[in-house]
Amino acid sequence: MIPFPNISPEIFTISIAGLDFTLRWYALSYVVGFLLAMLIMRFFTNQQRLWRFQTGPLDTEQVDSMVTYLILGVIVGGRLGYVVFYNADYYSQNPSEILKVWDGGMSFHGGFLGVVLAAIFYCRFNGILLWSCADLIALSAGPGIFLGRTANFINAELWGRPTSASWGVIFPGQRAQDCPGVIGECARHPSQLYEAGLEGALLFLVLVVLAFLGALRRPGVVTGAFLLIYGLGRYFVEFFRVPDPQFFSVDNPYGFAYSVGDIGLTMGQALSVPMVAVGLLLIVSKFRKPRFG
Repeated sequence: MIPFPNISPEIFTISIAGLDFTLRWYALSYVVGFLLAMLIMRFFTNQQRLWRFQTGPLDTEQVDSMVTYLILGVIVGGRLGYVVFYNADYYSQNPSEILKVWDGGMSFHGGFLGVVLAAIFYCRFNGILLWSCADLIALSAGPGIFLGRTANFINAELWGRPTSASWGVIFPGQRAQDCPGVIGECARHPSQLYEAGLEGALLFLVLVVLAFLGALRRPGVVTGAFLLIYGLGRYFVEFFRVPDPQFFSVDNPYGFAYSVGDIGLTMGQALSVPMVAVGLLLIVSKFRKPRFG
């Protein structure tokens, strides 16, 4: 078992006029993630030989303005996704709590839908090829996902199921140590790091390789690969990750959101299945079309 590292979720706190302003690792992961996304999009949009018609879908100024739309899409979509997908009953009774994003509660799938809508709106408003732009966004997302999941680990949240594996982590807190049948300290799967590796680092590496192999000349293929890899990675990690507590009960010890008998899907798996299906359809349909450039 590995003791949880003594890393504070707060980087520093500044007091001004009696008010405390705190910078947390989770907030920093968003800031750095978007900065890296902007740099990656700038880099790839300038690699003209990688694109069909030998030109990227955006120029540098358009990249900067698009990132603003994406930030709004991630924040609004991520919050509303958590409210609707994971805790609708609570927020329907406490609607004023929806705006309290500082109390936590963001959904990747909701943020993804927010990005999709933001990209569609931006591309149509500015006359930009949607699928090429989507490929550029997909290419830039991996580092941000990696940083966000790493920040989840630092926050000691979204931990995994109990394990006897040598890399199991002893997370702090009463809930994390509430492991029926376990005597002594309870180690859990560091599922946040599994997600950081699969849905962040590996995803980014594969998409970059595909881009340099010519996938960007078939608009939509990189986007399809993103959906496929992320969906499969998230579906797999859900076997090791503890679902949100509102899905647990005596009759539902695995936290299934949808089930038939003893077989079911967690909410994370249920939301990932459509991503995998759409990703496969995109890849197949785009490879049926003639290659450009």
